[in-house]
Amino acid sequence: MPYAPADAHIRFTLHPDHHPAVIATTSGPTSDAARSHLHDHGFHGTGPTTMVLARIDREEPHYTAKAAQLLQQYGFTTAIDPALQEEIDAEWTWGNYPYPWCTRDEVREVGAKAQRIHDDIAEGRLIIHLHADDGHTTVAVGSYTTGVRRHVHLHGENHLRQETDIVFDTEAEAVAEFRRLYSVAVRPGPAPLTDLEHTVRQLLAGKPPTTTEQTSVPAAEPPVAEPGEHEAFLQALFDQERQWEKYRPFDETTIASHESLTARAEFDHEARHRTDVAWTIAEYDGPVGERLWHATLTAGTPVALIHTILQHLDAPLLIAAGEAHDVLRDAGWHPASHPARTTWTAAAGTLTFEHTPHSTTDRWTLYGGDKLDHAAWTIRLSAGVGGDLLAELASTATTLVAAPTPAPAPRPAPALLPPAAAPRPRAPHR
Repeated sequence: MPYAPADAHIRFTLHPDHHPAVIATTSGPTSDAARSHLHDHGFHGTGPTTMVLARIDREEPHYTAKAAQLLQQYGFTTAIDPALQEEIDAEWTWGNYPYPWCTRDEVREVGAKAQRIHDDIAEGRLIIHLHADDGHTTVAVGSYTTGVRRHVHLHGENHLRQETDIVFDTEAEAVAEFRRLYSVAVRPGPAPLTDLEHTVRQLLAGKPPTTTEQTSVPAAEPPVAEPGEHEAFLQALFDQERQWEKYRPFDETTIASHESLTARAEFDHEARHRTDVAWTIAEYDGPVGERLWHATLTAGTPVALIHTILQHLDAPLLIAAGEAHDVLRDAGWHPASHPARTTWTAAAGTLTFEHTPHSTTDRWTLYGGDKLDHAAWTIRLSAGVGGDLLAELASTATTLVAAPTPAPAPRPAPALLPPAAAPRPRAPHR
């Protein structure tokens, strides 16, 4: 049965700042009814007569066509801009799509599921407790707060984020299994928004999307140790600092033990990947005492930071170095408070110092870059580490950011300020 005519006109056009997002402009006495139908199809109001459809699966033209067809059935008048119609008629695929066996409709369904997860998180129906980087993508654990309460693990980002097959009965069970699977990579709360998620949320809030080109000069790459630099530093430590004794129980591992028997550093010669732990350093309460704190450092950690930790263990400063946050504030680093942590980021975004007061194994984290999930290198320090050492590390970190990059040249001693790593190419999103 045909619907009664509705006195409203809706025009659909591509968003000028972010393709393929769509703007719907409504006019006429029954515009409110049209806007209600558009809202049911994912459009969000951005003004008295405008609504926006912005999705992380980039399927806005497809869903706009469906919305326009339904509005026409209800008797509304619709018009689609030619450029948008061309997008609707075009067939495209995601580059490097991980499910090449899927048909176009199946790919669209995967994206629709990812969109529902995104919307549930953005609107508070799905609370994310923890996240981690599994070496390939972002994973997370969360709980649905509406309907049948479910506790799930998530895998992937943007249009590929999906629930895993296992549904847990309780939040505690889901969190415990997540910690078992991802161990030290686990971080509190949700992962930082991806660039696409950030843009989508800005559009839905009625704000123009910001880009790196529009807002700032691209951030410099963080300083990273060059291949072989850690080995050279370790050899120099034994050659020049006689208070450190060398043990090598295995071909791939060397241990440096301080003559006081209260400090120990273990180096893994086979650590290569940015997430591989190259150094494990610990301080003890006496030669046979309990461990006071420990630290792990990954393969790309600048040698200057390793040197700072070992130098502190050998000869702590006689005068208190102050507080780490004071050092970072004085150096112009930017503070940010989150529900479970506080971060300080260098002005160039190349180094970040993070404090997680409720964590035991990684109470303090210093890493290269502005996102821990994709850090170039990471230093994690447990609870119990002294404030003086934290302040010394902070001071060295500020020096790494402020100091000009030295020109590579032959050196008899290991480099404490290595040249910055070359920028890595970014993979396209679509």
